[in-house]
Amino acid sequence: MTMNEQLIPLNIVIGDRTYRIRIKPEDEGPVRETVKVINDKVIEFKTHFSGKDMQDYIAMVLVWYATEQSAETQQGIDNRAISEKLGQIESLIDKMNG
Repeated sequence: MTMNEQLIPLNIVIGDRTYRIRIKPEDEGPVRETVKVINDKVIEFKTHFSGKDMQDYIAMVLVWYATEQSAETQQGIDNRAISEKLGQIESLIDKMNG
C-alpha cells in the first residue's frame, strides 16, 4: 500500500479560504480541532483589531499559535527537568536511609 492510499482527503476552511489536504485518518480529529482554534482566534483578532485584511489576521494567529506551542514545549521540558532532579534527590535520600 502506498502512502497516498493511507491518507484521506479533508477540506478545511481557514479564514475565508478552503484548502484540500490529505491526512491520516487518525489525525482528522486533531486537525479539525486545530482549525477550529485558528478560526476562533481569527474572529477574536477581527473583533479587537478592525480594519485589517484576512491575511493580517491569519498572520497574527500564526504568531500567536507558534508562541503558544513554543511555550507548551518549554513547559514540558521544564517539567521533565524538574522530575529528573526530584528523582535524583529521591535516590540520594534512599541511599542515605538504606
